[in-house]
Amino acid sequence: MPRRTVAVDELVRSARDGDPRAVARLISLVEDDAATLPELSAALTPYVGGAQVVGLTGSPGVGKSTSTAALVGALRAEDLRVGVLAVDPTSPFSGGALLGDRIRMSEHATDPGVFIRSMATRGHLGGLSVAAPLALRVLDAAGCDVILVETVGVGQSEVEVAGLADTTVVLLAPGMGDGIQAAKAGILEIGDVYVVNKADRDGARQVRRELRAMLSLAERGEGAWKPPILLTVAYRGEGVEEVVAAIRDHRRCADDSGDLDRRRLRRARDEIEAIAAARLRARFASLHGDGRLDGLAADVVASRTDPYAAAEAVVAAL
Repeated sequence: MPRRTVAVDELVRSARDGDPRAVARLISLVEDDAATLPELSAALTPYVGGAQVVGLTGSPGVGKSTSTAALVGALRAEDLRVGVLAVDPTSPFSGGALLGDRIRMSEHATDPGVFIRSMATRGHLGGLSVAAPLALRVLDAAGCDVILVETVGVGQSEVEVAGLADTTVVLLAPGMGDGIQAAKAGILEIGDVYVVNKADRDGARQVRRELRAMLSLAERGEGAWKPPILLTVAYRGEGVEEVVAAIRDHRRCADDSGDLDRRRLRRARDEIEAIAAARLRARFASLHGDGRLDGLAADVVASRTDPYAAAEAVVAAL
């Protein structure tokens, strides 16, 4: 095992002591895919596993940022340390987060018990950033009790958060076609807690009825968690405490049933696979540089070999 650099150890120690600048620098290392990531991951490992990861997802305009800010307030009222990863669209110019959801959570910006970070998707599909798993480990090691992950808002394909979170909260709103979407596959199949936000608008209870009808068709084993459907008006804080209670109840049920362990095992497996695939892609790129891949392609074109045999040669070279 390579010897950890002093800088990484010092940053992790400072993050453990609650220094927000150290946490920010560690997440920046993650986003920049720094060469020290293996050392960083090893340094974080003894301190992870304590935080509850809650994903918040939904179509654009349902009030994810407002709901996230309201949840932060409710959790802080219970004296819990809260981390927020707000995944934003990517700027085509800088590659950074385009919207900066921290602006909409400014009331928590000076709270030392809250750490908020906007992360860019950088072209990664599924509503998350490719750096999100290790960034979560940074916040976990920094002592966050709850980590809220707000996805970018890309519609029905935004389901990757379910694999990253202990509890997934799906937000909907009346007047946005969500009633029709309730009949379709995708984002509305991943929720542990469903929230109809903007419930002061006409049609909120209709959306809840349609959701209830959809969920009634799902097959669930005896004693399995039954996702609640809650109404909120997030900008006024109405119904937020009920959402926090539902998140807590789901954590308790998942813990008792063993589902939490299964989710975290799947999350770790996916993270290992992603890291391994990234390293293989990097080695594969080297085949372009030295011309070996072009040589194999030329052999396929000239019928000296076939694509499967060429692919086996590539795998052997990796």
